[in-house]
Amino acid sequence: MWALGFLLCFLTMQPVAQVDSEGTWCYDSQDPKCGPTHWKELAPACGGPAQSPINIDLHLVQRDYTLEPFIFQGYDSAPLDPWTLENDGHTVILRVSSCQQSCPVIRGAGLPSPGYRLLQLHFHWGSPGRRGSEHSLDEKHYSMEMHMLHMNTKYQDVREAQSHSDGLAVLAVLLEEDRDNTNFSAIVSALKNVSSPGVSVNLTSFPLASLLPSAVGLLHYYRYSGSLTTPGCQPVVLWTVFENPVPIGHAQVAQFQTMLQSGPPGLHPRPLMDNFRPQQPLGGRRVSASPGAFIRSSVPVLPCLHLAHLGLGVSLGLWQGP
Repeated sequence: MWALGFLLCFLTMQPVAQVDSEGTWCYDSQDPKCGPTHWKELAPACGGPAQSPINIDLHLVQRDYTLEPFIFQGYDSAPLDPWTLENDGHTVILRVSSCQQSCPVIRGAGLPSPGYRLLQLHFHWGSPGRRGSEHSLDEKHYSMEMHMLHMNTKYQDVREAQSHSDGLAVLAVLLEEDRDNTNFSAIVSALKNVSSPGVSVNLTSFPLASLLPSAVGLLHYYRYSGSLTTPGCQPVVLWTVFENPVPIGHAQVAQFQTMLQSGPPGLHPRPLMDNFRPQQPLGGRRVSASPGAFIRSSVPVLPCLHLAHLGLGVSLGLWQGP
């Protein structure tokens, strides 16, 4: 009996790598014990099919001529209502859901009717010397990635939208480290005021179109059905990943990497870095390309033809463009 009691005591003392009882989650850079491999213990959908993000293989994408241009409403103006910039311990979120009129809405581009209203945008980034985009094009990752989360306007709230396959639409903008981009100045300048997790500040609104690719770039995008990239990972997102990255400065990227992450009580917060989910299997899903987007030919190159009978010693290669 003594031996049995000792064994039970020993077993109860062993650490278990799982999401804690409060239902919190994190990235591996914060704590592997509550990182992405454990998300399914908190939200079963995280271990299910149709998950995001993915690598977009440009050899496998299929041209879709129904993916017409986007119609942006309210993206070229600055609403009167201030927005809220928040550090939630996992990312920096710009919330615009409090708008009373002229709310930013997207339509067209093969999206279900009637349209999708912008709720918030947030960012994913890496660490010094490491890229932090969640999606990649032909395995190429970028410095950062901005997600603009929209909700179908026929639903009353996010909870209702998350129970429908057409509930959410996300515009994913890849950010490539280059020159400073003044269009991000308002957000980057305010980061110092939300460096600690749980802190938020009001931010004067500005035209959101300035954060997007150029008018021509908006015609070049890829579309697939996927999920939220954080718990609960609901597979109810129509993803649009723009082909053309938007520039952002080295110092601007570094400012995101100074944000402090949420952590155990009593410990000094550490900088939040590498806040991206590992890429997920595509499975049987289809990735479509808009008429203007680049795709790689899946037609094999014909063998070179040696024209010895002409005495030219010339080889011809036939290539078929997209």
